[in-house]
Amino acid sequence: MNGNWDVREAGPADARHRVVLIPGGMCSAVWYEDVLADPSLAAAGIRLTAVTQPGFGGTAAPADVSMDNYARLMAGFAAERGCDVLVGHSLGANVALEAAAAGLFAGPLVLLSPTFSRRDEARFLAVMDQVGHVPGLGAAAWAALVRTLPRTMRGSLPPHRADALTADLGLTEAGSARRIVRAYYEYLDRHGSLVDRLCGTGLPAWVVRGDHDEIGLQPVERAALEACPRVTTVTVPDAGHAVLVEQPAAVAEVVLAAVASL
Repeated sequence: MNGNWDVREAGPADARHRVVLIPGGMCSAVWYEDVLADPSLAAAGIRLTAVTQPGFGGTAAPADVSMDNYARLMAGFAAERGCDVLVGHSLGANVALEAAAAGLFAGPLVLLSPTFSRRDEARFLAVMDQVGHVPGLGAAAWAALVRTLPRTMRGSLPPHRADALTADLGLTEAGSARRIVRAYYEYLDRHGSLVDRLCGTGLPAWVVRGDHDEIGLQPVERAALEACPRVTTVTVPDAGHAVLVEQPAAVAEVVLAAVASL
């Protein structure tokens, strides 16, 4: 990366505590705008920086789109900004988890709807990954997905944000998304389940999910998370996978708890 990051920021530049927020796949920093504007975080004087992962939101993807490299990139950004807490949503939550598991970040984690295993992930994404391996057909299928996903997602988004967020979804280049998803499934398959990987960090972590999240959580995974002494599970009412835009105040409350743990 050349340092030209796509960021959204809030809070005092000289804040004592700093939080980096990583959006999910095909999403840019704009998805965190409601969290950035939360009055409780403003009152706490925390510096918040939402940063788009390269390859999404119209930004260029790196040559290496492995989860390991994304963890290095985002941990490096967090270190440059003097970050105390790392927040991630969806794919961004898995990147934050991997940054901690690889020893690249050593602070509290807030993981918004992470995926702990292949079985948890949305079925359509696994199908798209399989189709993506087929020459010719794969490229066409991913191009069609990028065109249609904004319209498909619109009904699940808050009306006042739907225009901005659906427009953002359409900015990701289909070929980059195809490569990133392939590397993502390779990562999930390599580790099997990521619960032990999270618990093994020994870091305080909050795993946050909407009460009707489309991403699954196997019973054995839930039990293991609840048995992990430094992991707190949080279920947010009236929220699905996009909890950061559906219930931003609830997300802000968890961020405050993570900062307080310092």
